[in-house]
Amino acid sequence: MTEETILELSDLSIRFGNQQVLNQVNLKVKRGEIIGYIGPNGAGKSTTVKIILGLLANYHGHVFVFGDNIHDEPVNYKRKIGYVPENGEIYDDLTASEYIQFIGQMYGMDQAEIELKLDALLAKFELTKVKQTKISNFSKGMKQKLLMIASLIHNPDLLFFDEPLSGLDANSVMIIKEMMDQLARAGKTIFYSSHIMDVVEKISDRIVILNQGEIIADGAFTDLQAQNKEGTLEQIFNQLTGFDQHEQTATEIVEIIQGAD
Repeated sequence: MTEETILELSDLSIRFGNQQVLNQVNLKVKRGEIIGYIGPNGAGKSTTVKIILGLLANYHGHVFVFGDNIHDEPVNYKRKIGYVPENGEIYDDLTASEYIQFIGQMYGMDQAEIELKLDALLAKFELTKVKQTKISNFSKGMKQKLLMIASLIHNPDLLFFDEPLSGLDANSVMIIKEMMDQLARAGKTIFYSSHIMDVVEKISDRIVILNQGEIIADGAFTDLQAQNKEGTLEQIFNQLTGFDQHEQTATEIVEIIQGAD
């Protein structure tokens, strides 16, 4: 990992109506880092990513990707980015082959390279048999694998993974986790968001916790452990975000189910 800054957020803020969704967020991400970007629902995680991807423009502050301000260079930087959204919209009427062909062409890839990588990646993700099948017939896990292929086929330098393991079987989960580690060692930078705390804890070089639009923690897991009373990332997360009612709420739900007085 080098000291080259791949992504920088400077005083990033955005409001939706009367709600302050992000408030003066500052963050620098180096090449080869895996950043675990986590927070409660509504904390501003997806909004942050959408701003970086150029999907939201009404923000204040600055976003630098590969050294360029995305306000000044709104298109070129996107060619080096891959993205797996939590609930990805996908063209169900296309076949797997047609969809990846379309994505590859969007990134300006050569047709021969698309075909070569497509066949190889479909094989590794065990999707070869459905290459010419319409995506509408895919299971959740199969769609997730296809979105993963679409995010990787153009060999991006910066990857955004939002719940990338959703719907995947255990073997695929292990492959994706190992793949992320190897990509980071090869100099790729990964922005990883998930509610599965044990995965975030294990794969992240740094963990950034966002709460109510502000960064409340930023550091390696061992640093967060040293700064807080609790031991696991889930416990630290609950402590920092003030959520300490999970046990009581679970008990009350069980009582309702069992008809307790």
